[in-house]
Amino acid sequence: MSIWVDGDSRVVYQGLTGRQGRFYGLRNRDYGTKVVAGTNPFKAGSDVEGIPVFATVADAVEATGADVSCLFIPAPFVKAAVVEAAEGGVSLVVVITEGVPAKDEAWLCNKMLRDHPEVRVIGPNCPGIISPGRANIGITAGHIALAGGPVGIVSRSGTLTYQALYELKLNGIGVTTCVGIGGDPVPGTSFTDCLAAFEDDPETGAVMMIGEIGGSAEEEAAEFISARMTKPVVAYVAGITAPPGKKMGHAGAIVSGGKGTAKAKIEALQTAGVRVGANPTEAGALMVEVVKDL
Repeated sequence: MSIWVDGDSRVVYQGLTGRQGRFYGLRNRDYGTKVVAGTNPFKAGSDVEGIPVFATVADAVEATGADVSCLFIPAPFVKAAVVEAAEGGVSLVVVITEGVPAKDEAWLCNKMLRDHPEVRVIGPNCPGIISPGRANIGITAGHIALAGGPVGIVSRSGTLTYQALYELKLNGIGVTTCVGIGGDPVPGTSFTDCLAAFEDDPETGAVMMIGEIGGSAEEEAAEFISARMTKPVVAYVAGITAPPGKKMGHAGAIVSGGKGTAKAKIEALQTAGVRVGANPTEAGALMVEVVKDL
């Protein structure tokens, strides 16, 4: 199995007619993803290389049965686009856009999701989600991911998501699903959400978790792993040399007042029984050892 997306997922791209939306929408279709629609209220009735364009997500859902939306929408309009997707009838919204205002993220991940508990949001500022060989939704290069399981991946960093996938592929290890949750302070989907889904997935035998400095998500994940996880977890935490007070790449990656350090996160994960690599390659090697024992 896989979590949240598979070969039956039907995807509508909000922003398909834009440069980025078109590029990745067609690329994902070429991978085998069922990209069934796009939206643009000014270009309804047209198409992008055979993919029909509708005025709204609701129109696309009614006509095509789409159940997933992927957003390539400028940051100021993401809030409205996510609401449109949720009210239009999809169950999963993948927000690739970076630079979404923090107040919009907070609203989306609190008020809107409380009103629509049936809808999951991944992102913003994320690479998306890929179930190798089944569906690729977002900007991950499909050729770096090996299908067939037994490892699930969840990562805050897009670049390290790609490296984790490729490290496992180099070692002949397949992936059930890889989720890039994004590096912003208020993500729609958390480490613990993904860990819980992987714990319940019968095809996932182990999980690789990629964290980074800033916030408390990794410590919360460590608590969840200690209390709930029966499957082995391997981790890497980026930013061990980051100086306090410096934002390192992501809006959520900032150490303040001694909190959010890589050292503290690593210690919490190790206390929970997680094997933590000193770098992504070592994390991959640790996962090789774990998979041998599955």
